[in-house]
Amino acid sequence: MPIPGYVFTGFLDAGKTKFIQETLEDPRFNAGERTLLLAFEEGEEEYDLSAFPKKNVYLEVLDQDTVTMQQLAALQKKYRAQRVVGELYARFPESWAVAQEVMFADASTILQYNANMRNLVVDKLSGCEMVVFNRVEPDADTMPLHKLARAANRRIDILYDYTDGTTKFDDVQDPLPFDINAPVIQIKDEDYALWYRDVTEEPEKYVGKTVCFKAQVAM
Repeated sequence: MPIPGYVFTGFLDAGKTKFIQETLEDPRFNAGERTLLLAFEEGEEEYDLSAFPKKNVYLEVLDQDTVTMQQLAALQKKYRAQRVVGELYARFPESWAVAQEVMFADASTILQYNANMRNLVVDKLSGCEMVVFNRVEPDADTMPLHKLARAANRRIDILYDYTDGTTKFDDVQDPLPFDINAPVIQIKDEDYALWYRDVTEEPEKYVGKTVCFKAQVAM
């Protein structure tokens, strides 16, 4: 059986360590499974292993540029780990499988990151199942964050972590910006990415339909 990996991604100081710490402190998640905890960067916070309800978590801080699949496999064998928790590492051993991937984003900086490094932000959002926008002010307008996440991944779960200690899941239902019941479905330039993801995720909706969009050919 594959070793399940719980993967947490995001930019530096996005709150990954704090969330992982709190998750492993929760006895509903940490019920005694032998857990290999991997850290590939040093943030402002450090893990407090003494706070975990079970003494079954084994921390290893690694260099992502030099670590190998063989090293990871050896660590799993060394601690007889039943699962792996930590930051993303692209070269998992073949015996490991990603069980869940969560991205963390600082609400005060992620829109600026997106403006300057859009490809990197979209890549992280596209691959995860849930994004946690933390450090959200209680009266903040979350719609720009919602639109950012949905443009990259229409099926992603969105959680807002507010500065007052409360959390809330995003419950906005987004209609598609085009009419899939029209005789000819007209796709605007700005909606092409949404249509492409929708037809990739639910191709059966488009069986027998005619779709029209203007393609641009590079010269």
